[in-house]
Amino acid sequence: MEALKAINLGVRFLLEVMVLVILGYWGFHVTQSSLIKIVFGIGTPLLVAVIWGMFGAPKAPYTLTGLPFWLLEIVIFGLPVVVLFLLEMQTMACLYGGMAVINLILMKVWNQ
Repeated sequence: MEALKAINLGVRFLLEVMVLVILGYWGFHVTQSSLIKIVFGIGTPLLVAVIWGMFGAPKAPYTLTGLPFWLLEIVIFGLPVVVLFLLEMQTMACLYGGMAVINLILMKVWNQ
């Protein structure tokens, strides 16, 4: 069981990295303007990383608990699903969303 818990934590880390990559990809494909591409492509993942680092990460200085943390997780890990649908990548959105839901459920069940 401990091995499965460790794998789940590894999947969680990969999902966190995927959030940033997907949002960066979206940012660089959102418009034709080069300046806006750079701002969204770098700024969006940076903003999400700062928010997650401040409130959601295990060693965050301002750790949220309960419902606020749960809502933050839903927003952070749900945003890539919306972005992938906007990019017309439905298969990727479903795969990522399924992995995120299963991971979040196991995180709660195993108190990780």
